[in-house]
Amino acid sequence: QVQLVESGGGSVQAGGSLRLSCTNSGYTDSRYCWGWFRQAPGKERDRVATVSINVRTNYANSVKGRFTISRDNANNTLYLQMNSLKPEDTGMYYCAADPLAPTVCSAGGCYCSPRPDSYWGQGTQVTVSS
Repeated sequence: QVQLVESGGGSVQAGGSLRLSCTNSGYTDSRYCWGWFRQAPGKERDRVATVSINVRTNYANSVKGRFTISRDNANNTLYLQMNSLKPEDTGMYYCAADPLAPTVCSAGGCYCSPRPDSYWGQGTQVTVSS
């Protein structure tokens, strides 16, 4: 059973950095699509970044150039390095994993996207103050 646990959230001032981690205690393989999502109060959950089986990454336009998603397969951990944080980055951040993630294509390219009923963590809160 895949179980995801996020950590690394906290409160920072605008311009600061945080690194989120998502550890997995279950078995996964190279088929899995991994992603970070976030949900601000009163808003829908949005995709932040994903990484696919061929290590292809894709980012939401709002975080391009500031955030980096990466995966350490040896330690079964997904990371999100967040730099130059802005108040609008505030929200609950979730990691997700899906062995059957569909491919979604938009103006920003094609990327895998974990389904709502796949594996999700409980979230870690990120608060950025101005």
